[in-house]
Amino acid sequence: MAVYNRTFGSYTGALTRERWRFAVLSRYGIERVFRSRLIWIYFLLTFMPIVIAGAMIYVRNDAEFLPQLRAAIDGFITVDAQFFAVLMGVQSTLAFFMAALTGPGLVSPDLVNGALPLYLSRPLSKAGYVLGKFLILALLLSLVTWIPGLLLYLLQSVLAGGGWFAGNGRIALAMLLGSATWIVTVSLLALAISAWVRWRPIAGASLFGIFFLGSGFGALTNELLRTDWGAMLSLSGVITAIWQWLFLDTVFQIDYPLPVWTAWLTVVLVWLGSLAILAVRIRGAEVSG
Repeated sequence: MAVYNRTFGSYTGALTRERWRFAVLSRYGIERVFRSRLIWIYFLLTFMPIVIAGAMIYVRNDAEFLPQLRAAIDGFITVDAQFFAVLMGVQSTLAFFMAALTGPGLVSPDLVNGALPLYLSRPLSKAGYVLGKFLILALLLSLVTWIPGLLLYLLQSVLAGGGWFAGNGRIALAMLLGSATWIVTVSLLALAISAWVRWRPIAGASLFGIFFLGSGFGALTNELLRTDWGAMLSLSGVITAIWQWLFLDTVFQIDYPLPVWTAWLTVVLVWLGSLAILAVRIRGAEVSG
């Protein structure tokens, strides 16, 4: 049927409240992410360490039916801060690869195809657009990091008794804050790179470069300038220093040569820089008449 023979009418469905319009971007963005079979497979694979850790917790606490196994693992498995810190490190690494797979395609297609004016001509602000895209990554990475981590913490608390829960609250807080810091940092960086670099493979490579090449630049800076301030250029080292501080310096034992406030300062500067790039790149068209 020709277009001029069609009859068009106004939309009569339910309207999302204006304050929640950004959630529409998140909902459809997550749906689009999981259209990829590769993403689905990788997402399911990220839960393998969680399943293994859950089995270890169960065997460690409730293995009466296998006394020989229980005796063998008593000195091998200890469910403590180190256990959950290692799990958080593994899951955060897997979450980083998830962000590298999905993040570069969240903003750049809208820029390349000129879709931003269509978004921003609706009751949707620039902040709402960025928030909607940010929540896509934040939700995906949360499902891989702190949500299953806290579920395992609760499993350990149930099996070990209420005393364990009361005496190890710092572990849960460290996992929550450590994962949140990692998620915000990776998500904002991925969005900023996606807005700045329009070619998706280069954007993904840039995210890897910022984290992994930064350590080399930091070490080179320290060597050339005879200083320790180059450590702030290593985002992976900075994040690990924050995690070590959250776990009361009992787990990672890295040699971060600066006070922990410099690590927090680096993270905040990365957040502000990423938001500044998004503020510059995310803009609608201005029509003057």
